[in-house]
Parts: sequence; structure tokens; C-alpha cells
Amino acid sequence: MPSEPFFEPEFGQTDPGLGLLRMAALLAETEADPGEETLSLLAEQVENGGLAGLAPADIWPELLLGLSGPAPGKAFRVLRICGALRAILPEVDALFGVPQMSDGQTEVDLGAHMLRSLDEAGRIDAPLAVRFALLVMNVGKGDSPREHLPHHYKHIDRGGPRIEAIAARFGAPADCLPLALMALCECERVHRVAEVRAGPVAQMLERLGAFEAPETFARLMMVCACDFSAHAGRSGAAYPKAALLETARAACAAIPEPATAEARAEAIALAFRSLRWSSGAD
Repeated sequence: MPSEPFFEPEFGQTDPGLGLLRMAALLAETEADPGEETLSLLAEQVENGGLAGLAPADIWPELLLGLSGPAPGKAFRVLRICGALRAILPEVDALFGVPQMSDGQTEVDLGAHMLRSLDEAGRIDAPLAVRFALLVMNVGKGDSPREHLPHHYKHIDRGGPRIEAIAARFGAPADCLPLALMALCECERVHRVAEVRAGPVAQMLERLGAFEAPETFARLMMVCACDFSAHAGRSGAAYPKAALLETARAACAAIPEPATAEARAEAIALAFRSLRWSSGAD
């Protein structure tokens, strides 16, 4: 027999399903981990169809509460444990159990890594667009062919339409989608940027809007920094690639306008104290 809804009016929702999502967000605001009894009750509500029939427009404010909170990774961890994430964001839930190579020879679980990156975003009080990008930027990797793992060939082709669909489904704010798509295409490139290739660095800065859209560029650096800090032993550590790109951007800022690609590459090469620069694509 289905259990009675256990959410009280003070949680701000009379609908049991929406109350379940609100509960996950509220649990994330406490330092203590939710107990097994609470998680079991949440799971029971999901199993009993508590989320069935909810409109995405009604779900989004509850997701937003957890995503915007001080520990968004914890909020989505609760949703994952009780089965709610699979019901409302199957593209994100599919990342759990999927491996990806880390910097060294070890592998990380993409879902667990995503949760840690969200908590890093909460730690630095990142804006919503940064948090949304971290939540969805890897959704193209959830169904990578098993024989290719831990690599994810063509995940950008798969991920772009899925990110667009998620943003449209929930009516995410207008600035969320462009940053998420940029993170999808560029985050791994930023992680690989090297000071010995000043030409490609100049092209990257141009492509990322470092000169024309510095706020967007700064937000992408936040996404990349949170993704970097989510790896073991890096929480709170400075992101070296952001410092490298800022050195390059500052060197270009000193060039009289209109600045050519060649002039920017030369300025970056000097800033990097390197004569090895190329105009080849990244």
C-alpha cells in the first residue's frame, strides 16, 4: 500500500512530488548527511509515482533551489540516491558508473565527478550559468560505446542536442545554454592548453571571447576551474590553466588596436618566454 506523503507544509510545497525535490534541496543546506530512514522515505515516494505527471516548468524552481544552494552536489546526490534524478534528468543520471580518464593513469566516475564539481561551484558561490554548465556539459558521454571507454569519441555531437533539450525542457535562463555549449566544446581544450603553443592560445582566446566578451570568458574559466578542482586532492587549489590564459590575455591587452592574430601570438610568446609559437589550430 502506498505510504502517505510525509512532507509538511513548512517545506513550502503541498504536492508530494515537488515536496520531495524541495526536501533534497533543504537537506543539502545542512552539514549532516541525510539518514537512511529519510532517504528510504524519499525513494518510496519516487517508487510510488510521486514525480509522475509533474510539468518541467513546476520541477525547475525546485531544481533551481538545490542547484543554487551552498552544496549543489549534495542536493543532486540525494536526488540520485532516491531515484528522482533518473526520473527528471535521465541524461545526467546516465553519467554515474561511466568512467573517464583523469590527468594521470587513473579513472574517475563521471557522475561522482560532476557532483564534486558542483560542490566546488557552491564553495566559490559561482553564478547559476556556471552551475548549470557543470551539471550538463558531459551528458553526451553517458552512452559512449563500452568498447571505447574510458574515452568518449564524438561526445560533443551527442551532447549538444541533449543540452539544448534540457535547457528547453526546463526553461533555463537565457545565459545558461550558451555557456553550457561552450563548456561542452572547450573545457577539455582549456585543460590541455600549453605555453609552448602561443599561436593556438591566441586563437583560443579569440574563440572564447576573452577580448570581446570577458564576462563569458571568466565564467568559462570558473567552469574549468571547478572541473579541475573536483579531482582528488585539488579542492580549493588554484587552476593553473586559468593563470596561464590570463597571462596571455593580459599580454594581448597591451597591443594597440586593431590587433592582428600574429601580433597577439608574438605578445603571448614573449609573455610565456618562449620562441616556439605556431598559428596552427588547437
